[in-house]
Amino acid sequence: MNIALVSPYDYAYPGGVNTHISNLALHLAKMGHQVKILAPCSNKKALPTAQDIIPLGKTIPYPSNGSVARLTLSWWLMPKVKSILDEERFDILHFHEPLFPSLPWIVLPLSHSINVATFHAYYKRSIGYWLWRPLVKRFYNRLHGKIAVSEPAKRFISRYFPGDYRVIPHGIDVEHFSAEVPPIKDFCDGKLNILFVSRLEERKGIRYLLKAFRVVKAGFPQSRLIVVGPGNGSRYKDWVKAVKLKDIVFVGYASYASLPRYYCTADIFCAPAVGQESFGIVLLEAMAAGKPIVASNIDGYANVLTHEVEGLLVPPKDEKALAHALLSLLNDRTLRLQMGSKGRSKAEAHSWESIAQRNMDYYLELFGAKVDKSV
Repeated sequence: MNIALVSPYDYAYPGGVNTHISNLALHLAKMGHQVKILAPCSNKKALPTAQDIIPLGKTIPYPSNGSVARLTLSWWLMPKVKSILDEERFDILHFHEPLFPSLPWIVLPLSHSINVATFHAYYKRSIGYWLWRPLVKRFYNRLHGKIAVSEPAKRFISRYFPGDYRVIPHGIDVEHFSAEVPPIKDFCDGKLNILFVSRLEERKGIRYLLKAFRVVKAGFPQSRLIVVGPGNGSRYKDWVKAVKLKDIVFVGYASYASLPRYYCTADIFCAPAVGQESFGIVLLEAMAAGKPIVASNIDGYANVLTHEVEGLLVPPKDEKALAHALLSLLNDRTLRLQMGSKGRSKAEAHSWESIAQRNMDYYLELFGAKVDKSV
């Protein structure tokens, strides 16, 4: 099968959607299919060389969901896109976040393939979808198949665009995160390590974790907080310095290859995001590494983690509850090991091999339906 995956986001920048696309493309190709990625790109030198990527258009930053999305809406690309589609004659065009004003808006109207979409986002509400629904409906109506990465993502998109959605979650490289790797020696000094992995953005809840750790440190002095992730952490570092809080390490950006060592080093993984998460990829990474989790009880995370099974869920923005949960695990090694073991079992069901096969099964189902209609 000849497949194209279409990203709305700048492929030169890492992010959840592009990581999803990259892994899906890799595993579909391993299954013997031809796969290309169509994506905007601000820096062609930053593109991975191991995949067949067709860069399309420069990008501009756009505030979205407490973060910054880099999108393109260059209508002058339409002749080039038409030429690519005419030449490639894809069986499947798989769009990710197709209703964002970006590359999918250019590709979708020109498609003569089976059009599949995956919806990743989750918000409490969307003024954009409500305001621009009559315009966006044109693009939505060209979709033959619709996927949501979670039940919360499905509920969100269904509110504005009711339809038949297949839930196929994100996948993770289970072997990568469960590999036997050496821990980081600097953090192997007898202290118990709490790990945070995410961008240093307000919605990821790092502020509440830092305040909670102040309580944790007083109640369990032999603890450390390791903060891994890109972003401007100066205000958080300034606060830590101002209150003279010890044993907090800001690592900054860590490569995908090095992440398993941080998970291996951790005793507890913490994800204190405050909301607007459709899924919990980092939770699955920690589970694959066999680590117990403390996470905010938000829809996207509760869809992945079962309270008191693989970890503990606490109310978002509640540093006292967060501190209490962390202390309860720090003081109970047996419980940590039990939760870590159960998490590892759950992660196995989200291997990319399994998720890619579920996508392929859906493609074949849509392909069969098209054939039936043409007979």
